[in-house]
Amino acid sequence: MIDATRLSFEPFLGWPVFWLVVAVAALAWIAYVVLRGRAALTRGLALTLLAAALSNPSLVEEEREPLPSVAALILDRSESMQFGDRASAANAAFNELKTKLEADTSLEVRVLESDPRDDGTHLYGALEGLMADVPRDRIAGAIFVTDGQVHDLPTGADQGSAIGPVHGLVVGDPDRGDRRVQIVDAPNFGIVGETANLVVRVDDPDGGEVELSVSLNGGQAERIKVKAGEDTKLPIEIERRGENVIVVEVTPGREELTLANNRTASTLAGVRDRLRVLLVTGKPNQAGRVWRDLLKSDPSVDLVHFTILRPPYKTDYTPTDELALIAFPTEELFEDKLKDFDLIIFDQYERRGVITQSYLANMARYVTDGGALLIAAGEPFAGPGSLARSPLAAVLPASPTGRIRTGEFTPKLTEVGKRHAVTAPLDGQKWGGWMRYIEATAQAGDVLMSGPDDKPLFIVDRVDKGRVGMLMSDQIWLWARGHDGGGPFSELIRRTVHWMMKEPELEERRLSLSAEGDTAKMELRTLLDTAPPLRLETPEGRTLEPIWRQKAPGIFTAEAPIDQLGLYRAEAGGLEAVALNGPANPKEYADLQSSTEIMAPFAKQTGGDVFRLNAAGSDLPEIRRVSARGAAAGGNWLGLRERGAYAVRSSTSQPLLPGILAAGLLVILLILAWRREGR
Repeated sequence: MIDATRLSFEPFLGWPVFWLVVAVAALAWIAYVVLRGRAALTRGLALTLLAAALSNPSLVEEEREPLPSVAALILDRSESMQFGDRASAANAAFNELKTKLEADTSLEVRVLESDPRDDGTHLYGALEGLMADVPRDRIAGAIFVTDGQVHDLPTGADQGSAIGPVHGLVVGDPDRGDRRVQIVDAPNFGIVGETANLVVRVDDPDGGEVELSVSLNGGQAERIKVKAGEDTKLPIEIERRGENVIVVEVTPGREELTLANNRTASTLAGVRDRLRVLLVTGKPNQAGRVWRDLLKSDPSVDLVHFTILRPPYKTDYTPTDELALIAFPTEELFEDKLKDFDLIIFDQYERRGVITQSYLANMARYVTDGGALLIAAGEPFAGPGSLARSPLAAVLPASPTGRIRTGEFTPKLTEVGKRHAVTAPLDGQKWGGWMRYIEATAQAGDVLMSGPDDKPLFIVDRVDKGRVGMLMSDQIWLWARGHDGGGPFSELIRRTVHWMMKEPELEERRLSLSAEGDTAKMELRTLLDTAPPLRLETPEGRTLEPIWRQKAPGIFTAEAPIDQLGLYRAEAGGLEAVALNGPANPKEYADLQSSTEIMAPFAKQTGGDVFRLNAAGSDLPEIRRVSARGAAAGGNWLGLRERGAYAVRSSTSQPLLPGILAAGLLVILLILAWRREGR
């Protein structure tokens, strides 16, 4: 304990009223002097005595318990500290500092390690949290042990001064360089089929030109040359609706601290502007209105519908202008504007000369180039006018046997159909029966539904870049009309069309990957009974091989522990998927070079300094205790302030101007003033 004496003032009227009274008294005395009062000195002494009495002066004797000053020691545990010898040097310096500081009994040491899972190095935020319950008059200062890459330092003129001085001890080789790539600007969404611009930048200590590879949704990578240190605009064609993942990679450079920042990614949401559909009906039939109603019910569908009422060779005396409002624009539709359509539907079409063989050959090329074709076969498909007897046969997954079966049957899912993303959700539903089946033999693709004697009824297939679907019956309209309980007409057609439009969620072979926190989760959808081996590549280039677990027929899942931010890549059976753990451009990998320049301005502002340590972290600066106002750093030493804080354990107070004494003196002074004025 320490005994101390101090002078205390506690005004009877409170400080605001006290100062108001003093101000009024001072103005009155000044007026008295200006008016040439004869007892100015005596009245001045009286007013001073009155002010002293109202301030209630007293002599206070206290027993004080000294309180230790509080210093913070914070160790950087961010991912950038794992490169080279930084972690070992930082640990050695941290432990030595902790031992020295704890040996000082007048100092309370608080230690903290930053969260390695944060996006960035947040040491100042950690310091504020550590010192939140400490009075500012007890803070001795703080020491950061880091590589210098701190991302939350305040920039205000007075920020950090109350919590300082803040010193930095920087580890790591300042001469080590690193090549890295980052996405400077990326749009959030774009129109499917159009081009979006991605802006990337490659930083390299050697400069010059470097090679980038850019891939979209795990497809073939495109290689381009860019200049290091400059922003480069990359045009990306959006190929599908929903999430599109763009991966940008740069080849390793001469100097590399890590390969984790040589790869980055961005997700871009594809939005389909309009779905342009061409519906060609061979002749008026019950299904024609059902198809039209379904397609027109969707406001995002632009439908062009033609029904061929008669071929050119048919004798019919109905005037042409009464049969159709316009001439059938075959050349415009099937030659000039064919590629403008996203989907072509043939409903019970029969070749009768309106659409020539050359136009059908154009359609076959349209499919292989990425178009979509859906055929609802009717009786003509089994005859000589079948589309299977045209150039379009090259892209069809089934061919007719020439036999037409009549009589009720109920469509059912095949084993493949129970696993395919298009039809799997329909499993377990009860459907109404159909009355006619166009017998066919499957040549390619996947048979999702079967008819009589398990013959193929609904087949889908991929043809080069395009997709084809075939329904070997003209009876699907019965489901739409609710016959015998109906069936999932709208759902089946919509899901089929979305599969043809390459919606990721409906792919029958699909590998998905999500990386969040400390776990990577993978899911594989396949038509096979077994899953191919799985490989997971980490941002650092390490390869993990998680084991698949079967969740349902054709669906497998796997998990793997992860501990890094950045881009992960999974591969299984020729399928690839990528996922980001954290942001696309993690702050930790934006700049990995050890530096004193980032912390130096902030440290100087708080009265501290930044010191670079050797590779072993052993050449610590001398630690000194300095006064609350003196310099806190210099040469090869750093200072922690001695605040001199204390807690009062007991106190006694003795009034210096009792009321009776003050009143007596005031009366005497007033009498003297009146006497002086009365002469």
